[in-house]
Amino acid sequence: MSVITLEAVSKEYDAGPRSKIKLPPAVHDINLKINQGEFVFVLGSSGAGKSTLLHLMAGDFVPTKGRVLLNGIDLAKIPERKRPLIRQRYGLVWQDPKLIEDRTIYENIAISMRAAGMRRKEIREAVPKALGIVGLRRTLDSFPHEISGGERMRVELARAIANSPDILIVDEPTANLDNDTAWDMVQLFQEINRRGTTIIMATHARSIVNILRKRVITLADGKIIGDVENGRYGYISHRFSRVSAHTKLFRK
Repeated sequence: MSVITLEAVSKEYDAGPRSKIKLPPAVHDINLKINQGEFVFVLGSSGAGKSTLLHLMAGDFVPTKGRVLLNGIDLAKIPERKRPLIRQRYGLVWQDPKLIEDRTIYENIAISMRAAGMRRKEIREAVPKALGIVGLRRTLDSFPHEISGGERMRVELARAIANSPDILIVDEPTANLDNDTAWDMVQLFQEINRRGTTIIMATHARSIVNILRKRVITLADGKIIGDVENGRYGYISHRFSRVSAHTKLFRK
């Protein structure tokens, strides 16, 4: 069982050694707890801090301030030799599938599993199983250019779940898919969640959020402005320090 906790987390980016401009924090003073088995949507406009928040929760980014904890362990303080064990707890799916074009689908998945420290025998068993879950077992020996865009995204999902992670972090998985393919992906995510995997998903897909009615965390200007169970889309007018705009908010 894995619990992610963010304690007063902020993340700032450097504008460059020659720049005199101080960039505002990408995320600012985030306090958040996500329990094992939850399905959480993260929403907000472009630049709100969604991707930064996901990378912080995955341990890819070190916060400028505050702590990101996995089961009470500070991710920033984990020794390098133990990081493969932590990586096994996570599955990551980013918006654009990054498959290696001259490797088979099997090899694409196996490479990431070896990087996470899994043994050869475990990989031989896990890869066909993961592809079977997403309905693509027949593509084991295919190359990326031989499958469709929707299938490539499903391969990314298979790669993410092949090591049976506790937590699946997903960034805009349906952004470049047609409606039918997007809903097929959503059904896969629901099935994976029913098996006990925590899912944290950044999305702009209004219909998906409104139909599934899961927990919804809303970001604006790097801050959490809404955290609602069984959330759906709504609107408020909200004035922030740097911009004044109509911001989408999720409420029951």
